Amino acid sequence: MKKLSIYSSVLLALAMSWGCNKDETYPGGEINPSISIFDIRGLYKGQDVTLSKGNMGGSVRIAGLVVSDHRAGNMPAGVLVVEDGRRLGKIRGITIPLGDDAARYISGDSVHINVEGAVVTKVDGMLQLKGVTNDKVTKVASGRPIPINRGTTAQILANPASFESTLTVMIKGGFFPMPAENATIGGDLSVTDGFGHVTLHTEKSAGFAGASIPLLANYYGVIFNTPVGEDSLTPRMQMRMESDVDVLSNTVVKTSLLISGFASDVKGGDGNYEYIQMVATEDIDFSKTPYCMVVNNNANASTPTGFPTNGWATGGMRTYKINMTSGVVKKGDYCYAGGLYQLINGSGSTAIPASQWVANYDYVAKAGQDFGVKTSGLMANSGNAFGIAIFQGTKVTATSVPIDVLFVSTGGSLYDAGPPEYGYAIANTDFYDINDPIFRTPQQYYRKGLNTLALVYNTADVGYFYKLGGEYSTDLGRWLTARSQNNFTMTKTTTAAELQDSLATKLK
Repeated sequence: MKKLSIYSSVLLALAMSWGCNKDETYPGGEINPSISIFDIRGLYKGQDVTLSKGNMGGSVRIAGLVVSDHRAGNMPAGVLVVEDGRRLGKIRGITIPLGDDAARYISGDSVHINVEGAVVTKVDGMLQLKGVTNDKVTKVASGRPIPINRGTTAQILANPASFESTLTVMIKGGFFPMPAENATIGGDLSVTDGFGHVTLHTEKSAGFAGASIPLLANYYGVIFNTPVGEDSLTPRMQMRMESDVDVLSNTVVKTSLLISGFASDVKGGDGNYEYIQMVATEDIDFSKTPYCMVVNNNANASTPTGFPTNGWATGGMRTYKINMTSGVVKKGDYCYAGGLYQLINGSGSTAIPASQWVANYDYVAKAGQDFGVKTSGLMANSGNAFGIAIFQGTKVTATSVPIDVLFVSTGGSLYDAGPPEYGYAIANTDFYDINDPIFRTPQQYYRKGLNTLALVYNTADVGYFYKLGGEYSTDLGRWLTARSQNNFTMTKTTTAAELQDSLATKLK
């Protein structure tokens, strides 16, 4: 009690001394002269705002990085574009009409800009800082690394103001339909990363307008917005130079069999009723070109426990393998593999036509083909992650890489950075990348690097079918629209046609 009294007296004395300070600021505190662009943008509420120390909290300047670069002639004339990430790590940018002086600055220049007296206004749908002259811009360094806004097209389209006037990267971008072989990048092209489409604008007079168009690339550029009606913005990306095209591939690599859906928890008992749906991107005779599917389960009690030292071939209660060695499917056809009974939603439900099955295996009574113990539930219904992988051929080892793979949930002993590394290998898909597409660093396992995407578990014992949607181009060997989880509630009379409707995975 005595200590509490002493501490209370000290705090009271400090409070009184601070309260008597005429400027009512923290003693010894100094106003940061730089205000974040995030805060500058936040001052605009639909009407022009003249910046002052008062509305900037005592600050007078922006400390940012230049992201515009006029040397190749593909930036809007006369504008300086700067960004920073000073507020909560959120990268935000703004455009400053500086006239001919804008070309004096290049990407990576670090600048201090006195903005006291400048006006935050909206011009053609974009926020600008008007009233800034070149004598208020001080370059303090050059060649500084620029933090890059990484955004999917869906994110850019959903919130264009957040990406406006920032250097943004769109990864794994491509065009559909692919322009003619001799087409160049000049003009307006619709680029997709599998999540939407954004216009890539290149002036016909730009220094790199004659560059050829790659099959797959990362695109770096500044996002500019155009107003559509009163409340909408349409974003476009404008690259600064030819090196803003980071080519990933000019070779078509097609995945021949894609996971398009699955039933992991039918209505009633699951034993021998669970299955996956696949769509073929080419004609396949499984007796001549066999495949296999492997399912992993990672409940804490599943043995062997710990990280999967043999990857998809770990066996035991962790991984279970079923071979697909008979049947024929044509390009665009759906086919099924799973439990013995070939029924759509458990006992007493509709039979899926036998012609659509390429494997129906008694996983309740039999061990997996090569590995995996018999089980009453092939796929988990809740808890830690489970995954489905398709392999070409029937031999799967610790180093085997699937052609397609998907995971549900994220928990469990999935990846150990080692050394040595252990984990479940992934494929290059709409969800995963064997190498980081920006930095090219290896990330060949689920939960390593950026490979963290997963579907979510559905409520148990309802009879959900996971329709995975998406659109895959067989010409380009890539996803034009990434797969997405569509939960379809089956009944005992559901038909196979209902699993293959407009929400199912499609080929283009």
